[in-house]
Amino acid sequence: MEQHELLRYVVQRLEGAGVKYLITGSMASMIYGEPRFTNDVDIVVDIHESDISRLKECFPEDEFYFSEDAAGKAIRNKGQFNVIHPSTGFKIDFVIRKEEPFDDSRFSRIKRLKVVGNTVASFASPEDVIIKKMQYYKTGGSEKHLRDITGILKISKDMIDCDYIDKWAERLDVTDVWRAVLKRLGNEYECH
Repeated sequence: MEQHELLRYVVQRLEGAGVKYLITGSMASMIYGEPRFTNDVDIVVDIHESDISRLKECFPEDEFYFSEDAAGKAIRNKGQFNVIHPSTGFKIDFVIRKEEPFDDSRFSRIKRLKVVGNTVASFASPEDVIIKKMQYYKTGGSEKHLRDITGILKISKDMIDCDYIDKWAERLDVTDVWRAVLKRLGNEYECH
């Protein structure tokens, strides 16, 4: 199974099971920005413990590793858990939606985009991808997040709502990262 096939499979299963989700992370960065290698798919899901068995049914045991215990713990702690496709090493990181204003905003701004063939999937908006990448950069310092952000700003600049990013950067205490990103781009990017 190729990565794009895994993405299509996951999207079809989640939508078939009626799970609210949004794709974020590297996959979303590549949709809006520049391609890069990734071994995982990051998906924010709006699920509860009562949804675990329904979600597990989406991933047959002969093809995937799915830990109900890990899923339950992630849901209780509003964290994340992995589903692994052992034959390829691909990983699906399910991040549990938090009951907070930013996640509410992200889910209200979902973009439905075509990914593979006729498969349409729910993605975080480019601004929300940028904001989460800034948070990850602030906590971990990985340059890949800054590269992803600058790639999105270069490729999708005409669709970026800078006022929205400004607002959430301030609320989530990542304004310093946002300013550094804009400074890095210099005259190459004009944020209105």
